[in-house]
Amino acid sequence: MATAEHSMSLQELLPPVQRRRTRIGLVSGGLGTYWPQFPGLLPQLKESAAYLAERLGQLDAEVTDVGFISDAQEGARAAEELRRADCDLIVLFLTTYLTSSMVLPIARRSHTPVLVVDLQPSERMDHATFDTGAWLAYCAQCSVPEVGNVFRRAGIPFRSVSGWLRQESAWRRIEQWIRAARVRAALRHARHGLMGHLYPGMLDVSTDLTLLPATFGSHVEVLEFDDLRHRVEQVSEAETRDRMALARRVFTLDDSVADEDFAWGARVSVALDRLVEDFGLDTLAYYHRGIDGELHERLGAGMILGASLLTARGVPAAGEYELRTSVAQLVSQSVGAGGSFTEIQALDFEDGVVEMGHDGPAHLAVSARDPLLRGLGVYHGKRGWGVSVEFDVRHGPVTLLGLGQDADGSLSFVTSEGTVVPGPLLEIGNTTSRVDFGRDPGEWVDAWSATGVGHHWSLAVGSHGADFRAAASLLGIDHREV
Repeated sequence: MATAEHSMSLQELLPPVQRRRTRIGLVSGGLGTYWPQFPGLLPQLKESAAYLAERLGQLDAEVTDVGFISDAQEGARAAEELRRADCDLIVLFLTTYLTSSMVLPIARRSHTPVLVVDLQPSERMDHATFDTGAWLAYCAQCSVPEVGNVFRRAGIPFRSVSGWLRQESAWRRIEQWIRAARVRAALRHARHGLMGHLYPGMLDVSTDLTLLPATFGSHVEVLEFDDLRHRVEQVSEAETRDRMALARRVFTLDDSVADEDFAWGARVSVALDRLVEDFGLDTLAYYHRGIDGELHERLGAGMILGASLLTARGVPAAGEYELRTSVAQLVSQSVGAGGSFTEIQALDFEDGVVEMGHDGPAHLAVSARDPLLRGLGVYHGKRGWGVSVEFDVRHGPVTLLGLGQDADGSLSFVTSEGTVVPGPLLEIGNTTSRVDFGRDPGEWVDAWSATGVGHHWSLAVGSHGADFRAAASLLGIDHREV
């Protein structure tokens, strides 16, 4: 940060909003017929199950371990416990061979995605010393295709991770499914605020409000700009000054920022926090056209500062009434990747990059430098004036995530991975980046546009295409990659 006031971290200045923890169900099992035959086998398998439970508990999730099952009756009881636990993902640990009848009820009755995990005790057997009992601790793989076949015949999506107990590459695959479960948890319980009205003519932005609860379980709260106006009227001068002081610690203020516009943006920011708290919102999409500088126009124009601060705290905000993009931002946020409101700005055929960005709220976590507040006398394509957030996205890998929609109304995750590279950027109060997708920029635009994505999306830092693909699987929607 540029001054001594900027010494605190962004996390200290803007503590994240707390959400429900991801719930992981765990059930381990093997065929009970073996236990009297090989007395040392079950204790060994339970030791492996305890290790797996311990590792899962380290992944920032609430783990419900329903224990070890040995037959179909115990499997049915475990299914009921997991159904009541309302998990976001169930991990089914195959410790040795078991029959598919033991685990099918778990997937059917819980109505929760299942990840089948098969982790043998070590990299390989000691063939010279192993007897049948020792071998059985290594033969869980025998059940994996059986379970896969039965799940497929029952219309249940099948996912598995096979490996050995302390194999870190296998654990990275498991962790990817846990990150995907965080996305499912976030969307299942999300309350999406939608305030104002559609930007006139943007047909791609329009979204059937039944679609999100039907697809994800989310709730859409329809808000009026008067809900914000009422709260703005309640903000005191002292609260406004405190928010201006906070903004000075988070942002560098450009000389173009007018004091009156800065104070207005700070006042609206305080009111936005109250709006989010009062309605229990997890995201906010908004737009209001306004006319001749009247109050509602000024409210719409004064959103950028507060919406950016909310986004930095984990409550993504998107302008232009972009509900699907605010959802995509929440998904990006759920995997720890930021997620900034983005569209195509231009193509640079000399450097082979796609220039991206957007005016309005931005995710400060993706910034390569101190975010700047710039004063704008006009917002292009919109009414009003005031302060806008400007920064360039940090260089390195990024992943785009958009929500596409098809003719039948179904949603899809649309992703593309690229690299933000250095080069000239506009200084017009926008979030900006130059993304190299490793191909001709025009060809990339054609392929991206053919997926059904809208003209806005979330830009997340890091390589997260595989995370979003896994999340789409848990959510039961298509994933399209460019």
